[in-house]
Amino acid sequence: MNTILQIETATTACSVALAVNGNVVASKTINQRNIHAEVITLYIDELLKEAGVEYTMLDAIAVSAGPGSYTGLRIGISTAKGLCFALDKPLIAIGTLEAMAKGFIASGAGQIDDNTLLCPMIDARRMEVYTALFTANGERVTETSAEIIDTNSYADRLANGKIIFFGDGAPKFEEVLTHQNAVIVPGFVNSAEHLAQPALQKLQAAAFEDVAYYEPFYLKDFIAGKKAL
Repeated sequence: MNTILQIETATTACSVALAVNGNVVASKTINQRNIHAEVITLYIDELLKEAGVEYTMLDAIAVSAGPGSYTGLRIGISTAKGLCFALDKPLIAIGTLEAMAKGFIASGAGQIDDNTLLCPMIDARRMEVYTALFTANGERVTETSAEIIDTNSYADRLANGKIIFFGDGAPKFEEVLTHQNAVIVPGFVNSAEHLAQPALQKLQAAAFEDVAYYEPFYLKDFIAGKKAL
């Protein structure tokens, strides 16, 4: 069996899941800001105990690699790397937007035809998001980028077909993306469950990361804010 522990901390959601042969058998998620460091290791321990799986039985650790929250990504990657070092297990990194696209397709949350494009959006504050476009099958169409969204965004593509926008960055653009082919789906929460299929594919292909040197895909440099006096 291919048993993979999956970790998702790129957004406000802190989520862990256990997948066997690409099928999720257990998961735990809390969607709350700034709680990742407090619960991540507890959730992992509880998850494995509930599933009756020992740490040594894991074949790999998969983690959502970004882009997303700087702090969240650091916590998720550090936890995954620590487990890999301790257990001598391989590390698998899955792009967060790719996992979101796969998860949205699997959820059946929107009506998707062959001409539909999927646009996962991660909130990057103000009117900016981390985003990329994917086909109805989850294949990447554009590279990941940080975009400031306005009324002209995606105009050419929307003229040719439907785009479904989802993720924690999408709802704030309801008054901007008003084209008839723009569909904003609220309520999508990132989950470690979404890593299952791409993680299994990478495990089977032995597409592993260097545990010592791997870093999250931040996309933008971290800028610390000044503490108010």
